[in-house]
Amino acid sequence: MNKTTQKKYNLTVKTKVFTDYNQPNKAVADGSLDLNAFQHVYFLNNWNKSNDNKVKAIGKTFITPIRLYSEKYKDVKDFKKGDSIAVPNDSTNEGRALTLLQSAGLIKIKKGVDLPTLKDIKSNKLNLKFKEVAADQGPSSLKSMNGAVINTNYAQEAKLKLNSAVYVEPINKKSKQWINVIVARKSDADKKAYKQVVKTYQSKQTKQYLKDTWGKAEIPAWDIKLK
Repeated sequence: MNKTTQKKYNLTVKTKVFTDYNQPNKAVADGSLDLNAFQHVYFLNNWNKSNDNKVKAIGKTFITPIRLYSEKYKDVKDFKKGDSIAVPNDSTNEGRALTLLQSAGLIKIKKGVDLPTLKDIKSNKLNLKFKEVAADQGPSSLKSMNGAVINTNYAQEAKLKLNSAVYVEPINKKSKQWINVIVARKSDADKKAYKQVVKTYQSKQTKQYLKDTWGKAEIPAWDIKLK
């Protein structure tokens, strides 16, 4: 990306790594950082609600579907009555996991709930038992549970193969909030240089890089149609 921006737009892009999810938006908001690219739309919207709506998405990057894994079953249809499934215990990932389980046909959630909790399950015909675990403990929970909904980064750290998942989160109109974005200070969102950075990112070269590096884990999101 740096070589392309230098050659085509005479821009130099320097990167900074953060370990605290709250710091990149603060850095953009206070002007110590021009852009960041680490969060999905849901995280951004919630951060803005608590921080005077200071930053804004200016371009889409990728989406990373979560997956249901099992060491016992090969297909989601194999789950039986009374089986146990681990889900992340933080509200964002738990809601996303339960929505995945609904799309897989294992449960039904109350209508009108965008980010459900276990209390929002209205139908559970298999009487599945759910255990809330820290997101990074999803892979290890497979030893004692019949299945686990696991974020892709933790699945990869545990060397779980993506194609071993029994069900993959579908990409549809509900996926909009899980798309990762490039973010700028709201007052600077229309800067020409920032738009050029977005154009450079949203390229065939980036698509190829994502494919070569992450396979099907990270899907380019800037030109997908959500139905």
